Amino acid sequence: MTNSAPPDDVPIGGEVIRLGQFLKFAGLLDSGGDVKEAIANGYVAVNGEVDRRRGRQLQFGDVVSFDGRRVRVCP
Repeated sequence: MTNSAPPDDVPIGGEVIRLGQFLKFAGLLDSGGDVKEAIANGYVAVNGEVDRRRGRQLQFGDVVSFDGRRVRVCP
């Protein structure tokens, strides 16, 4: 079942942020350990596809999904 609600916008205040950093910055996860585990276990998706790279560079407009929440990277 997909979430049809629009994603929440999260302004990052810069041009680049990595997936692991963004998960904490957006409040989806609290600690680096939690981020590492969630990504490694395939619980995080970027633009609808599972991504297991903590260091993936996100671009403006990318939508990150975790645990039923969706957030979009914004300037």
